[in-house]
Amino acid sequence: MKRSPLLFAIAFLFSLHVHAQSRLGDVACVYVTTPNLDSSFAVYEKLGFAKTGANDFPTPWMQLSDGSLLIMMRKDATPYIGLTYYAADVEKLVAELEKDSIVFTQKPKAGDLIKRYYFKSPDGFNIMLASNLGGFKQPAGLTLLTMPQADYTNADKFPNKQCGAFGEFAQPVTDINVSVAFWKKLGFTTKMVMKEPYPYTILSDGLMIIGLHQTKHFDYPAVTYFGLNTNKRIQDLKTKGLNNFSEVQGKNNVALKTWEGQHFFIFSLGM
Repeated sequence: MKRSPLLFAIAFLFSLHVHAQSRLGDVACVYVTTPNLDSSFAVYEKLGFAKTGANDFPTPWMQLSDGSLLIMMRKDATPYIGLTYYAADVEKLVAELEKDSIVFTQKPKAGDLIKRYYFKSPDGFNIMLASNLGGFKQPAGLTLLTMPQADYTNADKFPNKQCGAFGEFAQPVTDINVSVAFWKKLGFTTKMVMKEPYPYTILSDGLMIIGLHQTKHFDYPAVTYFGLNTNKRIQDLKTKGLNNFSEVQGKNNVALKTWEGQHFFIFSLGM
């Protein structure tokens, strides 16, 4: 059986060491807007996430985590999905990035309580830097980069029992070399480079794992998990009411689209 194009080369991962530091901030999360926080939370809860924070000020928001990955949801009817970093001194970070020719498409207005700075990757992937007024903390749980080698073959050791281990925030790119250079400018380092079945690169800054895929197999960003017994896990999710699945190169590798538009890849680990 051929390896799925989004699967890691496991032997390579054994030698990786990830430093928990980032040029972009202190906390990294997947950021998504939704017109209904409770309805979105009901879906993410079935995927193994728990509520870790919520407030109605300055706008209603909810923070979720499975112990390894942080997801921030803000109530907003305008669709948005991207990567967000929270920092104690966001203005300083922005000034440093602008010196490296990073162009911000939107900056906070005078009087904004939360300072949000938006920019995009060369492929239009949304990135935001924001002031950390909520005292948010980075989850300390294991990811596919930090799991012990011996646990790769033990389903009970995967941190998220529904999805597996967080492996990457995948995104399609047009030119892998241009995209890699951009993310390296943001402080990411290369963890894996593959040429087949298409060019793709895995990078990390210690807080987030990014997968850059020069492919037309998908055209959206996707939170990607790897694990064992994928078919059984998908059946379990279906019994909980999740049904918007589609196969990605076989029944053991599937994509799930949540109702507000976020995509999850739930893949099998290994061959």
